[in-house]
Amino acid sequence: MRVRKLTFAALAVAAGLSMTACNGDDGTAQSDPAASSASSSGGGSGSGGSEQGSGKDSAGKSSGGGAEAGSGSGTNAKADKCRTDDLDITAQDSTIDGDTEGTVAVTFKNGGGKDCALSGYAGVDLKTSEGDLSATRTGQSSPMVLKDGESVSFGVTYPVNDSGGSGVRVTSLVVTPPGETKSFSLEWPGGTLPVTDGSGSAVKVGPMGSAGQGGAN
Repeated sequence: MRVRKLTFAALAVAAGLSMTACNGDDGTAQSDPAASSASSSGGGSGSGGSEQGSGKDSAGKSSGGGAEAGSGSGTNAKADKCRTDDLDITAQDSTIDGDTEGTVAVTFKNGGGKDCALSGYAGVDLKTSEGDLSATRTGQSSPMVLKDGESVSFGVTYPVNDSGGSGVRVTSLVVTPPGETKSFSLEWPGGTLPVTDGSGSAVKVGPMGSAGQGGAN
């Protein structure tokens, strides 16, 4: 009987320990939701931080957009090329007595309502009694901006007819602004050209801002 009682007692103790262990597991299980809750709370902060970080990224992108807009403004500020229809084109005889060459000054006045760019040479063709004659370029051209309402001139030089004969009569001067395909026809204000064998062109066009052989206008 004593042996049985001891056995039952041992079993009871073992059962008690088993229950305690189970209770301990339950306690751990109960603490897990709390940890989960804390973790969830921490995750919420992380999510919020992530959203704030995302908000900063958006602000950064917005700042970048502003830079692009600024860049765009700079691009928009760049002048477009001068159009034939926006230019008041005139020509006058600028030959100085004693010069071995005649000079016609062609003037572009910007009437387009905004600044425009001129880059390169104007195209110059003479309509003559002997046929068309294209001017060759001389001097060095540099890009420029022609402000609204302002003017710039360039020279067209040609050999003077000093033969005593009638020479070659020029009927008109056809000018095409740089980069344009539309031309403008003017009355030729200069003198006649000497009769030549037709080899090469003795008529020359200078760069913008020049007259004669590249001198200042």
